[in-house]
Amino acid sequence: MDDRFNTIAGWTLFGGIVALGLSSLSAHYFMADKEHRPEKMGYAIEGVVEEGAGGAAAELPLANLLAAGDVAKGEAVFAKCKACHNADQGGANGIGPNLYGIVGKPVGKHAAGFAYSADLAGHGGTWDFATLDQWLKNPKAFAAGTKMSFAGLPKGEDRANVILYLNSLGSNLPLPAPEAVPAAGAAPAAGAAVALVGDAAKGEAVFAKCKACHTIDQGGANGIGPNLYGVHGEAVAGDRGGYAFSDALKAHGGNWDDATLDSWLTSPAKFAQGTKMTFAGISDPQQRADVIAYLKSKK
Repeated sequence: MDDRFNTIAGWTLFGGIVALGLSSLSAHYFMADKEHRPEKMGYAIEGVVEEGAGGAAAELPLANLLAAGDVAKGEAVFAKCKACHNADQGGANGIGPNLYGIVGKPVGKHAAGFAYSADLAGHGGTWDFATLDQWLKNPKAFAAGTKMSFAGLPKGEDRANVILYLNSLGSNLPLPAPEAVPAAGAAPAAGAAVALVGDAAKGEAVFAKCKACHTIDQGGANGIGPNLYGVHGEAVAGDRGGYAFSDALKAHGGNWDDATLDSWLTSPAKFAQGTKMTFAGISDPQQRADVIAYLKSKK
């Protein structure tokens, strides 16, 4: 009996020693005894930001990225597009259209004989620098029904370099002048949205809160507020289908250009004291830029 007891006790002690050793080894390997996380996470966890990453840095305006861009780098990034696109003068269409000379040409109509999606063919506008930037960032957001399966280029520098490369292929349009950018940490100045590149798709989402008072469809009726289809570029408090604007807004003068819309969207009450508009305004400059881009797209 004693021998059997000693045997059991010996194996139990041995098992405990092994467990302790494995625990120590595991803690050392996975740094479980440390208060900080591993230097490199094993896999991403949704909603968790890696230490030191913080929020994404604000992207420079497109004009500034273009000014600092590199055509050769754009050609290198474009290499991933060659599976679907030809960019040679006179080259044939492939899975996607030939892109030679595309900068400045109508959206969804550039490549002869290519069957564009209905969403892209009906988008309107031209492939200017800002439009190309929106497309390259997220084709699906730009035209939801596009046949383009590419997810997009999240880095502004990559998009600017590709745009420069495309511009060098038979277009050679002049680049926009770089914009003044406030120092890091500075509070956004009034009118800051004018210096930002707006995203019409995101602007449409922000505009959803405006639909309680405004329609924006062509030929739409006025509601509590006026119909806003085609308002960009028109006179402030101009003829919007007989809408009765406040005296304060009618006396303001000027046109609804980017800067004026930005001032209005920042604080309608400050823009025209006595306005009937009860909306407090949009404090985020990027959201204002997005809404302005959306308004400009509705023409």
